[in-house]
Amino acid sequence: MDRLIVALDLPSAEAAMDMVDQLQGTCRWFKVGMELYYGAGNAVVEELRGRGFEVFLDLKLHDIPNTVAGAVRTVATTGASLLTLHAGGGEPMMRAAATVAATAPGAPRLLAVTVLTSMDDAELRAVGVCDAGGAAVGVAQAQVLRLARLARAAGIDGLVCSAEEVAAVREAMGPEALLVVPGIRAAGTDPGDQSRVATAGEAIARGASMLVVGRPITRADDPAKAAAAILTEIAAAG
Repeated sequence: MDRLIVALDLPSAEAAMDMVDQLQGTCRWFKVGMELYYGAGNAVVEELRGRGFEVFLDLKLHDIPNTVAGAVRTVATTGASLLTLHAGGGEPMMRAAATVAATAPGAPRLLAVTVLTSMDDAELRAVGVCDAGGAAVGVAQAQVLRLARLARAAGIDGLVCSAEEVAAVREAMGPEALLVVPGIRAAGTDPGDQSRVATAGEAIARGASMLVVGRPITRADDPAKAAAAILTEIAAAG
């Protein structure tokens, strides 16, 4: 239960809590992302915490260092356990966030988002990320590793990356780094808007600490059964 985070990418607190009820206690961690947070605010985080759940607040902060530091200080009052910021904001921004997180009472652990799992090498080249990092390494992996090293230097607790890069990131950051992997799909299913995907078992076997799973659970006919199946796959993978 501690390695699965269910993404409550839903438009309202009511819809989110209905999904929590449908999961029947199979999961302990929930992700509150931008869609739900902009609709429900801190109240949904407080309700989840009040029910005894852990909250991954996926806000992907990206601004000047002072602004991001202030946001981390505010989030420390919500009870969220994890918070994301974009590694692309640079080392000074991440260091400012890490400094606040190290001192503010109740501050969450910080995760740096490297390259969104919806992006592939072609999309990265289109936005100006063109360094392939050598013939054997694609653009996405080279960029993920570059950002991972910046995050580590800035004192960030862990990373969000795809299963395709998690083994290389684990090697670069060591066994203690918290590596959270989204883009989880069952073998042979439609990846939707995701480009770099893997099964739950593959991601864990490659070195993921935790998995974020949304639509394969929340859009299933039986969300609790879908979650239980993923938990079984996680356990089997180690």
